[in-house]
Amino acid sequence: MEVTVYSRDIEKALRTMKKKLQLDGLFGELKKRRHYEKPSVKKKNKQLEAEKRRRKLLRRARPANTGRQSGAYRGPSVGNGQTTTVRTIPSDMPGLSRK
Repeated sequence: MEVTVYSRDIEKALRTMKKKLQLDGLFGELKKRRHYEKPSVKKKNKQLEAEKRRRKLLRRARPANTGRQSGAYRGPSVGNGQTTTVRTIPSDMPGLSRK
């Protein structure tokens, strides 16, 4: 990598160098390598990043006017947005009694 300094403008040359390093991905790589990452964690993070990229591409590929309407029914939800499943025990199963 080469950055040329014109008319003794060191600050501009440093900004240019930082921008080139940022676009090259050096700062992100340094941040990832600060601490040891177990192979299982590394694999998990790689899968999460791939999923994030896939969702982003889908979001960009979708036309802007499609999607949910503001009043669309989204199903039952708990406070944190998760759905709940209620299971009942059949009365004819041996060994299980309902009180």
